[in-house]
Amino acid sequence: MMPTLFVLNGPNLNLLGLRETHIYGKETLEDIKKACLEAGARRQLKLDFRQTNYEGELVEWIQEARTAADAILINAAAYTHTSVAVHDALRAFDGYKVELHISNPHVREEFRHHSYVSYAVDAIVAGLGTPGYGLAVDMIGERLAGRHS
Repeated sequence: MMPTLFVLNGPNLNLLGLRETHIYGKETLEDIKKACLEAGARRQLKLDFRQTNYEGELVEWIQEARTAADAILINAAAYTHTSVAVHDALRAFDGYKVELHISNPHVREEFRHHSYVSYAVDAIVAGLGTPGYGLAVDMIGERLAGRHS
């Protein structure tokens, strides 16, 4: 069986390509999904790509991953800086977990410098723009290779 990767996206990422393009670029979330699916196919990963503007739904997806996924790539967006609930859900997931940010939060507003998510993940990808998603999927695929052969 192929390993499963949940790619979870938080609030306002559905507006990529439209909002603050000087920070997030002009690619849409659909463009990112396509790149992730291509990277997943190269790495023989089954990808489940999702986006929500609701904290509770994001928490439920992380909980679902406990029995349905081998790894999580999460861009929790604003919930990165505010959600103990997302942190706690990630702590309950035993698979490999990667936090992702399109921009580098540490060179932005002070409130973005703290991440509740970082305390609960194995790795962080930040500041690589939207190509960071594909690079992270490649890295996760490499990490999971051999576990399901």
